[in-house]
Amino acid sequence: MNKQTLIGLMGLVMAAGSAMGAIRITEWMYNGAGGTAREFVEITNTGGSAIDLTGWSFDDNSRTPGSFSLSILGVLAAGESAIICEPTADAFRAAWGLGAGVKIAGSNTNNLGRSDEINIYDALNNLIDRLTYDDQGIGGPRTQGISGNIALANLGANASNLAIASFSGDSYGSYASADGDVGNPGTYSDIPAPGALALVAVGSAIAGRRRRA
Repeated sequence: MNKQTLIGLMGLVMAAGSAMGAIRITEWMYNGAGGTAREFVEITNTGGSAIDLTGWSFDDNSRTPGSFSLSILGVLAAGESAIICEPTADAFRAAWGLGAGVKIAGSNTNNLGRSDEINIYDALNNLIDRLTYDDQGIGGPRTQGISGNIALANLGANASNLAIASFSGDSYGSYASADGDVGNPGTYSDIPAPGALALVAVGSAIAGRRRRA
């Protein structure tokens, strides 16, 4: 392998590492099975390094950075998920049987509807991830009382039509809450081991170079 190729591959590793560190929307549910205030959004740090969410924010389809602060979530470790929800954090924990270690930004007032949007902004008000959903217009599952999960391959693609509806005992570890909703808030099972995405990127780059040789 010559020096130029090595430098190029190192760049790919760095780029892959940066992509791995992205915060992604991994699960969502609007309202609840009974129409009460039980909706939530799950975000996950899909990378190999921690990310400080101080100054970050959430909004729905009004697309206003800073609308709902995520600073209370603090530092999200590699592979860690956090919750943005309409109930208080304590009420959400109780309903889903979640421990104190799951980070929750509760009492969100930017409520979600059947056709809506989820926007995550960083501390500089840059859009980091967006999910536009509408089971009637775009397709995908209706997420009223049953959460939708975003598969690893579709993270960051804003493709709600490819979301997977939760059911008890599925591969995401879904179960019924005390309120009768079905989901798996607080964990994301599709996330690869640290470094896996970088290795995949490098492997693909090497394969591409060989094919072009």
